Amino acid sequence: MPARGAPAVRRLASRKALLSACAVLAAALLLTVVVAIGLGPAVVTPGETARHLWAALSGGRVDADEVTTYQIVWQIRTPRVLLAALVGAGLSAVGVAIQALVRNALADPFVLGVSSGASVGAVGVTVTGGLAVLGIHAVSVGAFLGALVASVLVYAASSGRGVLSPLRLVLTGVAMSLGFQAVMSLIIYAAPDSEATSMVLHWTMGGFGAATWGALPLVAVVVTAGLVVLYRYGRVLDVLCLGDETAASLGFDPDRYRRVLLVVVSLVTGVMVAVSGAIAFVGLVMPHVVRMTVGAGHARVLAVAPPAGAIFMVWVDLAARTLVAPRELPLGVITALVGVPVFITLMRRRDYTFGGR
Repeated sequence: MPARGAPAVRRLASRKALLSACAVLAAALLLTVVVAIGLGPAVVTPGETARHLWAALSGGRVDADEVTTYQIVWQIRTPRVLLAALVGAGLSAVGVAIQALVRNALADPFVLGVSSGASVGAVGVTVTGGLAVLGIHAVSVGAFLGALVASVLVYAASSGRGVLSPLRLVLTGVAMSLGFQAVMSLIIYAAPDSEATSMVLHWTMGGFGAATWGALPLVAVVVTAGLVVLYRYGRVLDVLCLGDETAASLGFDPDRYRRVLLVVVSLVTGVMVAVSGAIAFVGLVMPHVVRMTVGAGHARVLAVAPPAGAIFMVWVDLAARTLVAPRELPLGVITALVGVPVFITLMRRRDYTFGGR
């Protein structure tokens, strides 16, 4: 009996460890959000920040001499920090899913051309004024359509005889990504004024400078729904990593699941790119960092990667807006400066196999 019960005990201990890790990350994320909201050119202590946030949430009274600080905390910094957390969580989860979809440890939304397609869609809508009937959601819809078109093109071009090869998917995605980047360069060249050009550059390098409360609801709903779906597909992602033949022998249709997951990935990526631009390295590096901590099981990785990615992105955004204040660094610059050394360190570790295989 003890021998039979040992696996169950190990699973219970593993589950408790995972829950503990998630609880610690949740507390760290909450603390990170409060601290990041208070830091900037005008520093607000964590106690004051918490008091202003509570006043905003509860409808409490704000003294006349604190109105300016309250507006900085609630109207300017809070939506930006929350948006950074959502995008960081979404990018980390999407990176985990894409690496499993294509069975490639170097895959992320950029590799499949999804981010580039979303950027083209968002910039195209912004420069041409298309989809104006959708109001504030026009850019988000344009980004989603661009991401979906990119996914469909990659899927159609990489499918051979009805079979979706992961290797062909990656190679086709890289080619499509380069093609979309060429389209972006053409838009920059043809942009009618410098304002349009700066807007295009924003999407190519990433940033949360335009964050508003109006942009948060859609992003929160889509990213949260995407995280839930991807987590529920954790076992499917485990099976897909074993190869198509093994998946088929276990009763899974790998192509059908890839189609579903590509739509989910496109939707989440499109909405994130619409509000933040294309941010590199987060979806590539964070999944590997998390796997080193919790193992390769996708249910565990998808439970830990979102809060870890959210914390990372909040600190990256804080660095972007404070290091050279009053100017603001592009997020892509900081994520690359952090991501490249981390990735090289991972490659040099003999005890780590990329993707956990």
